[in-house]
Amino acid sequence: MTKKSLRGFTFIELLVVIIVIGILFSIGFPVYSGVLERAKITKDMNNLRQLGLGMQTYLNDNDQVLPASITWPGTIAAPVLYPKYVSNRRVFQSPFDPRSPSESDTAPGTVPVSYSINTNMYAAAPGINRNMTSVVSPASAILMAPKYTGDPTANSSWAGVANNAPDLPAGGAAANTRGTHSNGTRINALFCDSHTESLTFGPASVLGSFKDTVSDPLGLKHWDPTK
Repeated sequence: MTKKSLRGFTFIELLVVIIVIGILFSIGFPVYSGVLERAKITKDMNNLRQLGLGMQTYLNDNDQVLPASITWPGTIAAPVLYPKYVSNRRVFQSPFDPRSPSESDTAPGTVPVSYSINTNMYAAAPGINRNMTSVVSPASAILMAPKYTGDPTANSSWAGVANNAPDLPAGGAAANTRGTHSNGTRINALFCDSHTESLTFGPASVLGSFKDTVSDPLGLKHWDPTK
C-alpha cells in the first residue's frame, strides 16, 4: 500500500500568490474608488435637486422671497425648508461631508448641513435682497452649493448645522484648497432655475470656474443674480 505524500506550498509559491493578489488589488482598487466617487457625485447632485424642488415650493408659498439667512434649513421647533418642504434631514448633508449624520430634533446644532445659499441672494448690491423675481438669468446664477473651508475631506472643514448654516461667499468659501470631487477639480452647484451642474473648481483665471468672481460676463454671471 502506497502512502500519499502531503506536500505544502513552498515559500516561492506563496510569494507568487501574494504578488498576484497584490497586482489584482492594485488593478481593482482604482476601479472601486471610481465607482464609489461616481455614486457620491450622483447622490450630491440628487441632494441639490431635491433642495431645489423644496426651495421652489417654498418660494411659491412665500411670494418668491428666500428664507432668512443662516437658519434657512429650519428645525422642528423653527421650521423653514425642513420639515414641510424637505422632510428628510439627510438631503441637507453632502456625501462628501465626512461628519457623522444626525437626526436629532432636540439638538439642531449637531445636525450637519453641507449646503449654503449664495450670499449675493441676500445682498442689496450686487444682489437681489432675497427677492427671486429679480434674478435676471436663473439658468446662470448659482443659488446653492457645498459650503466648507480648506480641504473637504476633513471633518473640521464643514461647520454648517441645522440652526446655523452660513451663506456661501461668491466664488466659494475662503481658504478653499480643492473641490469636492474629481481629484479636487470639480464641485456641484444648484442654479436658480433648479438645475444642477458640475463646475470646474479652479483659480479665478479660469473662465467659468467655481472661483471665478472677476470676469464679466461669464464668471460673474454665475454668482451675480443681477447679470
